[in-house]
Amino acid sequence: MFDNFDAVIFDMDGTLIDSMWVWRRVDEDFLQKRNIEVPVNLQKEIEGSSFLETAQYFKDRFNLNENISDIVAEWICLVKNYYENVIALKPGAFDFINMVKENNLKIGLATCNSRDLTEIILKRTGIDVFFNAVVTGSEVTKDKTCPDIFLEAAAQLDVHPSRCLVFEDTLSGVQGAKRAGMTAIAVHDEFSHPYKEEIASTADRYIIGFTEI
Repeated sequence: MFDNFDAVIFDMDGTLIDSMWVWRRVDEDFLQKRNIEVPVNLQKEIEGSSFLETAQYFKDRFNLNENISDIVAEWICLVKNYYENVIALKPGAFDFINMVKENNLKIGLATCNSRDLTEIILKRTGIDVFFNAVVTGSEVTKDKTCPDIFLEAAAQLDVHPSRCLVFEDTLSGVQGAKRAGMTAIAVHDEFSHPYKEEIASTADRYIIGFTEI
């Protein structure tokens, strides 16, 4: 499956690691602490957004008095323990990344998560050694519907976008990868399942998990 590619770029949350449930819990706790009702469509509204974009969204939508940096700092404080001790790789993820490496392809990561949390989970799960480039929401602040984060990963890998294969779990991520001129394989995640049909129709392929490849 790698004949037409020189690099594979992975999303992290919801693709390589099972972490989306943590973010939903944190968002709910953050709002309930302020006696704010959690909107039904909240996760869809912030999907694929960077930390700064999401913090700005929260500040504007919920009329928060906190500044952006304080909001982000509180989120990181709330989730850090999960990344240090709880969150795990999705089934088959480690073996698949290892297979990519054995096929002599370059490997990149394109995540909207922070640099701090990204480094924590990559090292704890032992997959940090596989990546030739890691681009996070700390460096690229546009949401994933834009191609910027994928193009930056390709640039750091020194691989033309058309030679990059991307694995993503969200619609926004798949859209961004396609806009970057890359091939996109969508990976099932429980929290993006309500949008499965649209994700599958946008991606070049849809898989339930890495164990089926």
